[in-house]
Amino acid sequence: MLYKEKGSKFIGYVFPVFSEEDVKIHLDELKKKQHSARHFCYAWQIGIEDIQYRANDDGEPNNSAGQPIYGQILSKDITNVLVVVVRYFGGTKLGIGGLVNAYKTTANLILEESVIVKKTINVHFQLTFDYKDMNKVMRIIKENNLEIETQKMNLNCEFLISVRKKFASKINQQLTDLRCLTIKVI
Repeated sequence: MLYKEKGSKFIGYVFPVFSEEDVKIHLDELKKKQHSARHFCYAWQIGIEDIQYRANDDGEPNNSAGQPIYGQILSKDITNVLVVVVRYFGGTKLGIGGLVNAYKTTANLILEESVIVKKTINVHFQLTFDYKDMNKVMRIIKENNLEIETQKMNLNCEFLISVRKKFASKINQQLTDLRCLTIKVI
């Protein structure tokens, strides 16, 4: 994604990330690829319940680049993402307002172009029960459209099921009410 302002070129990049190490790898690769660029301003956010984030102005005036980029991440309500805006200086100073606008606009444009993958937050339950109780357990699994991730059929049955976090306590209660199985949260 390319955005131009008074001769300066702003190129936006977005990457899925799951650790600070992922961030470092992407930044190092970009700096090798775009070695003549003046600034590599970025923001990232990782996590769902324990959120980590960082915004970096990379030599631009304080809060004129990283924060506007991070603001776009927040406005899209996304996580596990790194947004980098690479600037090639065009010879004309933009001022703080111009920089804020350019970095914000570039981040917005690249995020609008990107495919955002939506995932649910799941809790995993390991269920152990006797064969004779299979119908009772399967009824709850089918009624709630739960996913069986793995199953073992030895002397008894063992299922690993995936449940959306917001339904976890309800499903746990339904399974507990059966009184014929052991439930372990993974």
